[in-house]
Order: sequence, then structure tokens, then C-alpha cells
Amino acid sequence: MRILVITGLSGSGKSTAVRALEDEGYFCIDNLPVQLFPTIIDLVRKADEKVPGVALVIDIRGRDFIKGYEKVFQEINESGLAVEIIFFDATDEVLIRRFSETRRRHPALESESVPDGIRHEREQLAGLRLLATLVLDTSELNVHQLKELVLSRIKGESGARRMTVHLQSFGYRFGIPLESDLVMDVRFLPNPHFVPELKPFTGLDSTVRGFVMEKPETAQFLDRFKALLDFLILAYQREGKSYLTISIGCTGGRHRSVSLVEELQTFFAGKGLTLKVSHRDMEKG
Repeated sequence: MRILVITGLSGSGKSTAVRALEDEGYFCIDNLPVQLFPTIIDLVRKADEKVPGVALVIDIRGRDFIKGYEKVFQEINESGLAVEIIFFDATDEVLIRRFSETRRRHPALESESVPDGIRHEREQLAGLRLLATLVLDTSELNVHQLKELVLSRIKGESGARRMTVHLQSFGYRFGIPLESDLVMDVRFLPNPHFVPELKPFTGLDSTVRGFVMEKPETAQFLDRFKALLDFLILAYQREGKSYLTISIGCTGGRHRSVSLVEELQTFFAGKGLTLKVSHRDMEKG
């Protein structure tokens, strides 16, 4: 039975995640004092009805109830069950906008401004974020995309024999994806953005890809980066990591990073991995 702890910033999508897990048959409890986790888990284990797992939500609403979580998690681990902590995050700008749209006060500091509440909440949850098994950035996701992401990550991490790799391009102009395990900066490569006939296209276009791939420094980079990936993937698999997010960034996320992500798809083919490819900022540039 899997034990999931859902936590993170207010307004980052935890409720949506819980509803998705409930649809998958998980036993879910929101805003439960962390000291009661072992009791609830024990009751579910002894129940006649079998469930795939338990999802327990803790966040800033718990106030003093979230204290002592490290000791509680250790107690659960010693009982033979592993605690998986999923931390939901989003940029301050997105969180402020979401609170503005719903006209809610921030639960961390109800008498203060929303930005102050977000800052205080980040400080209070910093320890949980460091312990997180998985960090999900929901800044660019709608409700349906978030539900799909949660289910894909949960199901992907349940398969220990097959690692899932999420290979994505992004633009530094729009921020580094928070869920990244590996980040590679390719802004050192010649930029098609400054070639007038290439600027309107993206890295999916053959002429843009040809421009990027024909450069000697691109070939040298790929040789070294592929060797590093070969080493790291095996090392991560030995450690039991089953979901790896690799983010490759250029300035706008439209040309160089897209071309390299497309090129690396062939590298991952035949490695016994499940590969997901996305281009986060390609249409923003």
C-alpha cells in the first residue's frame, strides 16, 4: 500500500490532485494533524476493503499540527511502509493571480497581504520541500493538465522496472521548471533568433534544426552530454528513481532547446525507458 503525503503552497493545486487520487481509489484525508497519520494508516491496513494507497494532505492550515512530521515519517517507514512526499508549487505571480481570481484570503497570514502570506508559507514549508520525493510546478497547468500530470507521475513511479523520462525544452526568460531533476543551459550555442530567415520558425523546423545541429560546438556538446546521461540514468535506476525530468533551456525556449530535445529523442530510443517530450515555452517566444 502506497503512502502519499500531499503538501505545498496554498493555491498550487493540491485539491485537484486529491480528487484525481480519489478517482483512482486512494483513501484521502485533507488537513489531518500529522500526529494522526500512523493511526489512520493502521486503520486502513486493517480494513477489509483493499485500497491502492493512502493520500494525506498537510499544509499551512495545520499550523502547529505540522510540527514533528520528520519523527512521524520515520515511524511510518519503520513499520515497513515508505512515505512518498509530493510537494506542489507555483510561482508567486501565479499564486497571487489565483487568489485574486477567487477573492480568497491567504490562510497563512489572513490579516496580511497575499504576497506576505505566500512568503511566510514558503518559509514554513521549506523543510517539507527538501524532503519531497517529487516537486510539481503547476504554474502553467490548467485543472485538466494538472490531473493528468499527477496520475502520470503516480503511475510512472509505481513501476520500478521502467524509468519514465520527461525531456522538455524551456526558455530562461520564463523561469526554470521547478520540477526539473537535471537542467542544461544551451545558450552558448549560436542563436537562430538572430538569423532573419530562421527567426519566425521553431526548433521543430528542419532548417532551424539543421542550423543548430551543423555547428561543431553542438556535436561536441551532445557527445559529452549523452555520455553524462548514460552514466546518470544507470546510477538513478540503481537508486530506485523511476521518474526523471530533464530540462534543456535556451533564452526563449523556441529554437536551440527545442532542436536539442528533438535530437535527443533518438538517443533515448531502445534504452527501455518510457519517454515523454514537451516544449514548454516554444509558442511564447
